[in-house]
Amino acid sequence: MQQNKQQKEALVAEVSEKAKQSKSLVFADYKGVTVKDLTSIRKELAKSGSSWQVLKKTLLNIALKNAGIEVDARALGGQIGVAFSHDEVAAAKVLADFTKANKETTLKIEGGALGSKSLSSDEVVALSKLPTQDELRAKLVGTLQAPIASFVRVLSGNLSGLVQVLKAIEEKKA
Repeated sequence: MQQNKQQKEALVAEVSEKAKQSKSLVFADYKGVTVKDLTSIRKELAKSGSSWQVLKKTLLNIALKNAGIEVDARALGGQIGVAFSHDEVAAAKVLADFTKANKETTLKIEGGALGSKSLSSDEVVALSKLPTQDELRAKLVGTLQAPIASFVRVLSGNLSGLVQVLKAIEEKKA
């Protein structure tokens, strides 16, 4: 479908705004990936609050430049799709997990951006190995809860010891 100039400008403005609001972007070559696989990628990205969009490299380049992101989209290989993420690692994790789980697929991570800084494909893969914000929050809650749980166990141990002593005295008197 051919787009006119106004549609392209609106698309560039929309993508530019999405890029500004995102903490990270992941660029992937989706050439040869089936529609079914792309649909499952979109669903997984949506679960983490991320989104996927396919654009022409020229329009993507203009949108990234408008958003102040230092990536040359034309230098990326293949047909490029962009994963926008409000979490630093969520999109990278979803795409890296997909490529690991589906080795026969041709999806290839080409690069990314963290804030306005450009990332290589290796840096994106390294980023995908970091825990997500939700995982970090869960670890923090567990760390904060551990001393409290230990304190409760100590107190309940003292109480159960007292109950056992009282029961032993009762049995002795009986």
